[in-house]
Order: sequence, then C-alpha cells, then structure tokens
Amino acid sequence: MKVENMTNNNGNKIVNQFIIYQDDQIFFQSYNTMIAMVQDHYIELDANYWNYSKTTSKYRNQFLNMTTKEIENAIKNGLITLTDLNHEGA
Repeated sequence: MKVENMTNNNGNKIVNQFIIYQDDQIFFQSYNTMIAMVQDHYIELDANYWNYSKTTSKYRNQFLNMTTKEIENAIKNGLITLTDLNHEGA
C-alpha cells in the first residue's frame, strides 16, 4: 500500500487529501473518509460522503477527472456505483 498527498497545479501537497494505492485499486480519501475507489475503469463512490462538501467535491472531481454533473449522470446511468466505502454500521 502506498499513500500520497494530492498535489495542486503548482505541485504543492494538499493537506488532508490523499490518494491511496493498494494492489490494483486506487482510492481517494478526504481527511479520514474514503470518498472514491477506482479499479480498472470501474468506479465506486461512498454513498454517504461522495458529495459531502465543496472541498471534497473539488478534489473528488480532480481525482476522477470529471465534473460533478458528469459524475451525477454516471451514477444515474449506472456507470458509477454508490456503496459504503467506510464500512459504517459494521
């Protein structure tokens, strides 16, 4: 497993925004919360937190290279799955 801070356009590390590499999966974590998982071309977003705040959305969009509207359409069309990436209630 490898964890790194996301970086801004100037190459500076962004505090509390992380990309995690584990085997063939890549995760986006904002603060202590998993937001997104990508494996090959398959995307899962956390159902409770994927659109939690303006900051989370900004970096989620950067991670996925998509706009919020594109993400909403992909969810609606079944191309992105909403799930529990944080195992709440477990």
